[in-house]
Amino acid sequence: MGLAPATVSDYRELARRRLPRSLFDYIDGGASAEHTLAANVGDLAAIQLRQRVMRDVSERVQATTVLGQEMTSPVVLAPVGLGGMYARRAEVQAALAARDAGVPFTESTVSICGLDEVAAAAGPPWFQLYVQRDRDVTEGLIANAAKVGSPVLVLTVDLAVVGARHRDTRNAMTGESKNPWLGLRRGLDLISHPRWVYDVGINGKPHIFGNLEEMVPGARTPMAFRRWVDTQFDPSVTWDDIAWVRERWGGKLVVKGVLDPDDARLAVDAGVDGIVVSNHGGRQLDTVPSTAAALPAVADAVGDRVEVLVDGGIRTGLDVVKMLALGAKACLIGRAWAWAVAARGEAGVRHMLEGLRADIDTALALTGTPDVADLDRDCLINPRP
Repeated sequence: MGLAPATVSDYRELARRRLPRSLFDYIDGGASAEHTLAANVGDLAAIQLRQRVMRDVSERVQATTVLGQEMTSPVVLAPVGLGGMYARRAEVQAALAARDAGVPFTESTVSICGLDEVAAAAGPPWFQLYVQRDRDVTEGLIANAAKVGSPVLVLTVDLAVVGARHRDTRNAMTGESKNPWLGLRRGLDLISHPRWVYDVGINGKPHIFGNLEEMVPGARTPMAFRRWVDTQFDPSVTWDDIAWVRERWGGKLVVKGVLDPDDARLAVDAGVDGIVVSNHGGRQLDTVPSTAAALPAVADAVGDRVEVLVDGGIRTGLDVVKMLALGAKACLIGRAWAWAVAARGEAGVRHMLEGLRADIDTALALTGTPDVADLDRDCLINPRP
């Protein structure tokens, strides 16, 4: 691609060219036949904004406050596993871009850069937590998030088991295949991307899950850590465990992975501060609803008792405006920053965020809605995809 990237889709194409296939497919792919992955994008695109004219939109405001944190725009960089395999110390680069843009960055439990490294470089991030079978590990992760000053704990609850991610199987990313030809193919794939080998393979070390280094003795590769993590996801976790987390966490607590209104009500009853309407980017159970389809009913179920956020399929600032009109307070964006950092590092993430902000500003002006706080379903022609 000779021209400068202008959109998230442009960054996706650059990332596809620059990353080894196994890594690109890992971030780009979804579960099973990827119907939900496609629906996340398609359902948002099908929703139409309602253009209104002859309104005073000379001053437009997209600043907001979410979970007690002031933000220049209703956007949060979502947790992305293996982020530091896409660019050298990518979580740090993305966190710096987010800090300077005035929006939060969310550190994943399975980030390559650890919480301490990210916090030292860019300030305390939000922290995304998986509850592990070994509760001492979970308690240690919570304590470390508190130690670095993370203001929000994002408890991901839709990973009782790992979804069927066929792209990862084909690329031998799961560690299950004993076929030596797959290993050879993966090696050839890596060395055919010399820029990635230099930037990440050589200069981006250590290639470990930084938040788990002390908890997984002897593991020295992302694959080894992943095998351990996959065995540690706890399918016995219930809403009763929210109290256990609350005893150990004094900040804002959000549950991520809610699609059903009944589950949203249970989350409110459990005492959380926020909900992220999410299907894990279409990476868990295929053929579940898109987040755009699920969001209105969840927002209606909880009202203003907790703050509702959303992720999934968001590629433009117009998508952000649509999600806010459907009932969200802010949007988490994952693949977009992963593609941008893979393509152009910190500068790519900065540019991507600037593009989202410009899109939001345009949409506010042309829907006749000068403040994001005033976005509602009246701003849409067909609010249910």
